[in-house]
Amino acid sequence: MNQVVVIGAGPQGLATAAHLLERGLEPLVLEAGTGPASAVSEWSHVRLFSKWAEVMDSASKRLLATTGWVEPGEAYPTGGQWVSEYLAPLADALGDRVRYGARVVGVGKKGRDRSVDAGRDEQPFVVHVVNSDGSEERIETTSVIDASGTWRTPNPAGADGFPAIGEKSAAEAGVLGYQIPSMEDVEALAGKHVVVVGNGASAKGAITQLARVAKQDPATKVTWVLRRGVVGNTFGGGAADELPERGALGRLAQEAVTDGLVNLVTGFRTESVALEGARAILSAEDGRTLEPADHVIVLTGFRPDLSILAEVRLDMDLRLQAPSRVANEVDPNVHSCGSIRATGATDLAHPDAGLYIVGAKSYGRAPTFLALTGFEQVRSVAAELAGDSEGAQRVELVLPDTGVCGGAGLFDAPEETAGGGCCSVAPVPVELTPALNS
Repeated sequence: MNQVVVIGAGPQGLATAAHLLERGLEPLVLEAGTGPASAVSEWSHVRLFSKWAEVMDSASKRLLATTGWVEPGEAYPTGGQWVSEYLAPLADALGDRVRYGARVVGVGKKGRDRSVDAGRDEQPFVVHVVNSDGSEERIETTSVIDASGTWRTPNPAGADGFPAIGEKSAAEAGVLGYQIPSMEDVEALAGKHVVVVGNGASAKGAITQLARVAKQDPATKVTWVLRRGVVGNTFGGGAADELPERGALGRLAQEAVTDGLVNLVTGFRTESVALEGARAILSAEDGRTLEPADHVIVLTGFRPDLSILAEVRLDMDLRLQAPSRVANEVDPNVHSCGSIRATGATDLAHPDAGLYIVGAKSYGRAPTFLALTGFEQVRSVAAELAGDSEGAQRVELVLPDTGVCGGAGLFDAPEETAGGGCCSVAPVPVELTPALNS
């Protein structure tokens, strides 16, 4: 009962444990996978656009320093390097405080479902766990920190938030997927037609990789699908982005379009995915249809899975599915990563006291989460749970600015009114030929 249960052994979950331990609290980290940061391991080939210093937590580094760990130098790690050189050693340093093969299937109040008021505040949380051997377990605790992330629940291609007609069948057939392809996967698509759906950094990364293949093999056709009706800030902040690698990614994607290596299709809201043999045909709500694709890559972001929290009381924003006070700061229609105020324990608290959602899951459907943001969150939550309210309120975070707003602006606004907004530097719209915008 004295331990704090942390759900997920990813970057934020492990950082949470390090901060709790430093505060004299005992963490128990429950991880469904077989090792630390199992989600990150699935995109181990992807290079981060943040340097090492921006993806390591202070308390975690202090704990690692006691083990003889050598801090990585200035570089941009891949997901695999993030795990092997930092996250795995951190999990090892935490020892048996991290349990693998322990899948959390529910969090509730002992003897009370969410509708019951009587005695609710006095009851401990009960964390329902299914272990890898199939056995069930119930763990009682006064505090639960959900750092399970959003990796397992990608957004679909369907524009209304549900899978498009036929999307699930296409995914089962292997024609459609939701992960950034490795370079080997991309090279295997040479000479084929590939459709990328999405507008974030992941989509830009895939577009950049595919453009290289298309340059080497002109028979390769790449179609980039945007739901929004205008280009606006599609290519990011460029030189104005204080994360240079992210800015460079946007510039490379823009070059791929302007050089004719990628066909950009805007205002395309996918309604159906029809299989034609081993190929897929995407159709939009307005009746437009794309040419048959050999492969469709859907990179439309992620959403939180709140099902495990169905029996506790949450204060959540209706649009973003994020804690209400956090949602006010991360609304992608208004903010960029750098324009967001740091959020801490007060912002992350819920009506059932002692429950916190941290990390990417705390941003709900907003795509603007950075690791540094989560490290500040867990530092604040650990301070609050340790009784240091002053430390919890203190802000110890400075974020790099994106140079552009994170959202789409007016969804169907004219091109000339779609940029600017909350940010200091508005993006310069790319000029498209009719052939590229058809």
